[in-house]
Formats: sequence, structure tokens, C-alpha cells
Amino acid sequence: MLKATLRSFLAHKGRLLLSALAIVLSVAFVAGSLIFSDTVTRTFDRLFASTSADVTVEPKQDLKSQVPTGAAETLPASLADRVAKVDGVAAAHADVSVENITVVDSGNKNVGPTTGAPTIASDWFLTARSPVKLTSGHAPRSGGEALLDADTADKKHVRIGDTLTVQAEPGSFKVRIVGIATFTTTNPGAALVFLDPETAATQLLGAPGRATSISVDAAKGVTDPVLKQRVAAVVGTSAYDVKTADEHAKSAAEDLGGFLDVIKYVMLGFAGIAVLVGIFLIVNTFSMLIAQRTRELGLLRALGADRRQVRRSVLTEAVLLGLVGSTLGLAAGIGLAAGLIKLMGVFGMNLKTTEMVVGWGTPVAAYVVGVGVTFVAAYLPARRAATVSPMAALADAEVAGVGRPLKVRAIVGSVIGVLGAGALAGCAASSKTASSASLLGLGVVLTLIATVVAGPLLVRPVIRVLGGAFPALFGSVGRMSQRNALRNPRRTGATAAALMVGLALVGGMSVASASMSKSFDQQIDKTLGADFVIQNNNFVPFSNEVTDKVRGTEGVGLVVRQRFAPVAVTLPDGKRVETTAAGYDDGVDDVAHVTYASGDTADALAAGNLGMDVDFAKDHGVRLGSTIPVEFPAGRKTTMKVGALTDQDQSEGFGMRGGLFFGIATVEKYVPGGQDSALYVDKSSGTSADQLRKNLERTLKPYPQVQARDQADYKKLVHDQIAVLLYLVYALLGLAIIIAVLGVVNTLALSVVERTREIGLLRAIGLARRQLRRMIRLESVVIAVFGAVLGLALGLVWGVCIQQVLELQGMKALAVPWSTIVAVVVGSAVVGIVAALLPALRASRMNVLAAIAHE
Repeated sequence: MLKATLRSFLAHKGRLLLSALAIVLSVAFVAGSLIFSDTVTRTFDRLFASTSADVTVEPKQDLKSQVPTGAAETLPASLADRVAKVDGVAAAHADVSVENITVVDSGNKNVGPTTGAPTIASDWFLTARSPVKLTSGHAPRSGGEALLDADTADKKHVRIGDTLTVQAEPGSFKVRIVGIATFTTTNPGAALVFLDPETAATQLLGAPGRATSISVDAAKGVTDPVLKQRVAAVVGTSAYDVKTADEHAKSAAEDLGGFLDVIKYVMLGFAGIAVLVGIFLIVNTFSMLIAQRTRELGLLRALGADRRQVRRSVLTEAVLLGLVGSTLGLAAGIGLAAGLIKLMGVFGMNLKTTEMVVGWGTPVAAYVVGVGVTFVAAYLPARRAATVSPMAALADAEVAGVGRPLKVRAIVGSVIGVLGAGALAGCAASSKTASSASLLGLGVVLTLIATVVAGPLLVRPVIRVLGGAFPALFGSVGRMSQRNALRNPRRTGATAAALMVGLALVGGMSVASASMSKSFDQQIDKTLGADFVIQNNNFVPFSNEVTDKVRGTEGVGLVVRQRFAPVAVTLPDGKRVETTAAGYDDGVDDVAHVTYASGDTADALAAGNLGMDVDFAKDHGVRLGSTIPVEFPAGRKTTMKVGALTDQDQSEGFGMRGGLFFGIATVEKYVPGGQDSALYVDKSSGTSADQLRKNLERTLKPYPQVQARDQADYKKLVHDQIAVLLYLVYALLGLAIIIAVLGVVNTLALSVVERTREIGLLRAIGLARRQLRRMIRLESVVIAVFGAVLGLALGLVWGVCIQQVLELQGMKALAVPWSTIVAVVVGSAVVGIVAALLPALRASRMNVLAAIAHE
């Protein structure tokens, strides 16, 4: 049996190749994502471990915000002198390092990265742990001198002697580049500017006696934990975080972890789609191979092979296929990881492919996925093979496409479909976001399974409609192509299922993204009343100097600042909620349309007051006039009165739970050194919007990181952000289509082999080669469009339910992108034509007599 199995596997290697490609793709994404994330993690672990001081003292970070405030937490530089006297300390240095800056060249172009990585300005203090070394020029000696990292200098064409402008929170200042510093470790993608220590404290922090951290070197023989205890005893832990090198490196790695997780999960999403769609392809391939080998399997049974041996034979073929696919996929995954590492270099993260990490878990995961998926996918066809009777050796028997299996499918599919529909209905009816999202996920999974299971039942009615015009348009060729698609509903359903999965995903996300865009448009129209909004490209705060320049611009009337602050509120129900609050100037009513359930803007912005979302207030027992404790960073605490309750129907995104806001004076008092995140600007009387735009653009020219946007620009910005998600979905769709094309090619190729004698007879009675190719192409098109129709119908239902979840977050508009839907259906027809090219060509080249004599 083993010998027969191996010969059978090698005999069908051409047919199994397409199935192996699906395994290769899924394993490649799994292996590639693991290798890439392991490589980046290991690289940065080494970077943080090698550059962290033995002990670091930092201002206590008790509140963290997803929304940047631009405020740099500081500590007294004199603390380094106290720490230096601690027993076991070899040296202590007051560090200055800030990220809330922008550096521009003489042409007003941003010198820093534009990909989201920070621009960091630090004091120049070289130690054995420094990530850079001076490779040309000399160290900065005065306030007008600076160093720049070599990667940024090369990318932005900056040379020694060039003058740059540093825009920091206290104000802008010019520096002359006097040296270049080269990374000795991995460049994380940031731009680094180094100043002399005195200038760094004065110009970056606004005071010569301030620092952002204290780096402590341990004396010989003193361990980091022991030194940490001694330093903590001196400085105290109420206002400062004291960390060892390992703890500091771990904290830095956790901050980077979110970015790495995004890449990792996106790639695993691709792998999941490849696995899911690949399963359909493998099931279909093995089912057809077994149907075509009915006589062969019957002969084995007649010669004495029992059912277990036949089943084991088919599963052995599947394992062999999985091993081959997994091995090739692992190799492809290594190549994919290398490509990602090179791609990260384009974004400034200079990793080395020579340091690629292939941990033991990667090949294990690769073979578990590849072999496991193939084994599971082949199990049902293997069981079907074991039921072949020895009498099948006496006749050409084909696995029936109708009968009991379809009845079972109808029952199982209906039950699962009802459960899925119930979950989606519950999702639409739920008033809680968490429960609604959970029911949505359950409903999506169940309805997808139900559609796959019951798909063959829909083949006959749907394809009769989709191919109804074929006989009139293409005559007998069109009629035969339609009936070929109807011949085996299970096969047609399984072939179309691969395409259906991808199109259901794109349909659902297209509706969701269109609804989000329309909702944001309505929200902007409803709430934004300002002529222009001044914002940073990456939504990070900008220097207060920009605010002063905008206020002095000709034609500017009212300017309302927006500034964020991390806060923690203790509510009447006893819960402590950490969130982000916004501060505003007076005049909000002139630049925004705020709907209040109670109170007004003046009450919310009054000293000692705050505004809150009415639904959040009801959930936690807060009433108008309630007094609640509010905690700000660095342990600053106060008590504030709820002066107004808003009813804005908008999303509480980016960690801004509760819709808290107050006067900007409150932010300046409790979060000193912060920066503005946005300016809402109205034109003065007698100034046109076009003239004000020109004036603002002229004012903001030295600040390339900041843009002036009107309502249309703001909408476009939001649409572009949503489009990023949609592009990811389209990429997933592309992968699904590639595998679906392989499935259609595989099905048609095997179908041509199965119908060899039939094709020979058709050719013998006068069917031309061109007509034969057309027949197969039309069959492929109708199968592909059938998958598209099912997928888009399912996706539209999902999209509507996703919008119901979004509605709970204030996005109430429903939009269906019909142009995208039509384009996808047309594209599916094209996919069908492409997939049929090779099988149709092969069929048309058959020798007529040999085909008629085929057994």
C-alpha cells in the first residue's frame, strides 16, 4: 500500500502542485511574520539592553495617554548630584532627551522622518553605552552647534556646516551642524540631534536646571538590583520611577511592542486567509482525484485492501503534500522576512538580514500549519475514499453530486445559518458595544460556515439565473457550459467558496469603510464651524510658536486652541477611569457646534469645572453639578465640578473615553509644558476664505509639519486614514483571489481530465476547438460570478451589521459603495476567464481519437 501510495502521489504531482501553492502561501506568511517579529524583537532587545544605564531615574509615569500632549516630564538636574553620593554609584549624569520637536533645513523642509518615527534631541554625553559614535567633525561646544545622525544626514542631504532650525516647545533656535554621529547599533528609524548639555536643558526644556532622566553607573561589584534599592531610598518612589537596565529595556521594548504587533497580526491575517481559502482548494482537489480514481480504489479493495488502508493511503498523500508545501513555504517565509527587513530600511529602520532570527518555534509552526491544514482538509475525502466498494472496479463510477449528502448539508447549513442569523440580529439589537461586537464575530463565523456548507444547494437556482442568457448568446456552447457548472453542485460550490470568502471580506469592509467615511463627513458638517483647522500631519502637538504666528497672521479673527491632558477620574460608582481630556479656549461655540443635554460651554470651561458626555455620566452615576476627583500626571490632583453634559453622538476613540473637556487654563496649570494639538481659526471680517488660506500657508511655510485645512481638506484627511484599512482589505482580497484562481484552474483541469471521453465525442461530432475553449471559459466565468454573488451578498449583510456596531460609537450613517460592488462582480468574471485559459487550451489540444478511447 505504501508503494502504491507513493506511486499515486508522484503520478498526480502536476495536479497537486496547485494545491501545494496554497499551502506554500499560508506557511510563508506564518513563517515570515514569526521570523520578522523575532528578528526585530531580538534586535531591539539587544539595542535597549546595550544602551540602558545600570539604573535610570525618571519622573513617575502614573498616567499614560494614547493621545500625545507634547509635554516633557522633567526632574531637577541637581538630583544627579544627590544620586552620585549614593554608596555603590560610580557616576550619575542628568540626561536631556525630548521628542516634541521638529527640525527643518534652510529650505523649510522637514529633516526628520515622515513615517511616524520620532525626531529626538538630546544632550551630547558619550559613554560606552551610547548608540552612536562621532565619526566626523567635532562635538557641540556652544548653543549654536549640533550633531546629526549619519542616516538622517545622508537621507536629507545635510552636510557639516549646514544650518538647521530646531522648533522646540520653548521656541525655535538655529544650530550649525559641526559633526556627524553614526549608529553603532540598529537605527530604530529616528532622527537624532545632539546639543551641548547646557543648551539642551535651556532650549529644549526652557530651564538650565532641568533634566528628563538621571543615568546611573554602578561601581564594580555592585549589582543593578542592589543599586536600584539604594538609589530609590535616597530619591523616593512617590515622584520618581527607578529602574534597572533590564527593567528599562523591558519597558522600552513594551512601548515598541504595539508597533510590532500590528505588523505581526496583519501578516498572520494574510496567513489565516490563505489557510482558509486553501482548505477549500485542497478539499476540492482530493475529492475530484478520489472521484476519478474510483475504479483504482475499487481494484485495491478487490485485491484485499481494507477501508483503513485506503483511508490511510489518501491521508499519506495529504501528509506528503503538506510536507512538500511546508518546506517550500518555510523557505518562502525566510525570503518574505528578508524582504520585510529590507522594506523597513525604506522607512528608516535599518535592520540587518545577517542577524535574521529563525527560532525553533518557526519551523514547528510552519509544519504544524502546512501538514495540519492539508491533513484536516483531506480527511473527509479520505473517508469517502474508504467507502468505495470493490465492485466499483467493474465500472466507471463517479461520486454523485446529489442525494443524501446534499440533504445533510441542507439540514446542517440551515441550523448553522439560523444560529448565525440570530447572532447577527442580536448584534443589531444590542445597545452595548462589547456584546454587539462579540455577537458580530460569532455571527460572521456561523454565517460563513453555513454558506460554505449549504453553498451547493444554491448552485442550481443561482447559476440557472446567472447563466440564463448563455444559450441565447452562445447557442449550444453556452447551454453546455451552464449545464457543466450544474453537473456537480458540491464541486461547483467548493470551487466558488474560495472566491466567496475573499469577496465577503471585501464586501463587508467596503460597506463599513464607506459608512465610516459618510458618518465622519456628517459629523464634521454637524460639529465643525471653523473656517480652518491647523494640525500636524501625524496629529502630534506642535510648538506654541506656531500658535503665536497664526494669531499674528493677517486676516485671522478668532483662534481657539485645543490641548490634551491624560487624566484619571474617580466616579460616584467607585470606578477609577483613566482617559484623555481636552482643553479649549473660550470661543468654542464660534468654531464648533456642541449639543448639550445640560449646561453650556461657558459652564464647562469655567475655572474648576469640566464637561462630560451624558451617556458616560449616566453609566457612572454622575449628575450635573457632581464633584469628582481628577488626577493629572506627576501626582497633581484636584476636585472639579461637572458644569455641562454633552450629547454629541460621536466616537470615543483614541482613549478619549467619557468626552471630558475643560478650559485650557486647567491644562496649562496641571500639565505644564504641553503643546497645542489643533487650532480652530475663523477669518476676520472683510477677509475671504481663499485669502486667509494663502496668508496661513505663507505663515506656516517655515513649519512643514503643520497644515491649514478647511472642511473639505479635513474630510479628505479622514478618508485617507480610513483608506489605509481598506487597502489592507484589498490586499487580503488579492491574496484570496490568487488562491481562488488556483482553485478554479485546478477544478477545471481535473474536470477536463474527468471529461476526456466526453470532450473527444463532442469534437468528433463537430465541436470546434474555439467553441470548446469558449465552453470551458464560460463555465469558469459562471462559477466565479456565482462565488462573487454569494460573497458580496454575505459581505453586505456583514457590512450592515458592522455599521450597527459603529452606530453605538456615534457613526450612524449607512453607505453601500455600489460602484465597488459592481466592479468586483465584473472583476470576478475576468478572474474566471483568466483561470480558464490553461485548462481550455489543454482541452482544445486533445487528440480526438485518443480522447474517445480514454478509460
